[in-house]
Amino acid sequence: MGHGVTGPVTVTRLFDREPRIVAPGAVHLPGWLDPDTQRSLVEACRGWGVEVGGFRSPRMPRGGTMSVQIASLGWHWYPYRYSRHLDDGDGRRVPPFPSRLGDLSRRAVDDARKVDPDIDGKASDETDETDETDETDETALAYEPDVALVNWYGPGARMGMHVDRDEPCPAPVVSFSLGDSCTFRFGSPAGRGRPWTDVLLESGDLFVFGGPSRLAYHGVPKVIPDSGDPGVGVDGGRFNITVRQSGLTDDE
Repeated sequence: MGHGVTGPVTVTRLFDREPRIVAPGAVHLPGWLDPDTQRSLVEACRGWGVEVGGFRSPRMPRGGTMSVQIASLGWHWYPYRYSRHLDDGDGRRVPPFPSRLGDLSRRAVDDARKVDPDIDGKASDETDETDETDETDETALAYEPDVALVNWYGPGARMGMHVDRDEPCPAPVVSFSLGDSCTFRFGSPAGRGRPWTDVLLESGDLFVFGGPSRLAYHGVPKVIPDSGDPGVGVDGGRFNITVRQSGLTDDE
């Protein structure tokens, strides 16, 4: 317990790596996490892995095993459901969702929405500048994430095209990248095939998707070995933290 996120968060602009709308409601903000916050998150990821008894590769319904290893916070995810306990493991209760990670994610949603208000599906061409600013603040405060999947990409790990559809709540998904760079493939809600856009995600990058892209197919076909800054604390490999507002209750 007690693993958190410390230090200020600043937005870094690196050469031509400017914020980008990849699809309606899908925003890439390069270098959003400063190096100190990245190091803090890497340390926290390792601590969270210990809390859940180690990162695990979920077994898929057809018998295959994911190459990515996962630790869950708030709710435990396994294909394709959520539980408060590691039902497909040792049955221990899932660690609580860290409040500081929630604060970080709310700021992420706020910054992404300034680039594309469509991330929460509430954009309006008729909204004047003053009303839009008020709505942005209200949306950021309303975002109440309660689950995080901490994904560890070791050598050769990848993630096939999939949809994050196990959450009843349509709120945006927030994704933080740490360590080695990867090719992030972002498609559409129509299916796994083309068209898609390949985005290079580097350590410290933020990707937020919601609104019309909330149910878009996406995946990681490739992680680039030894491409990360060793100073961040990841000695080869990649951590990815995806944060969500599930809409789940303990009665379900």
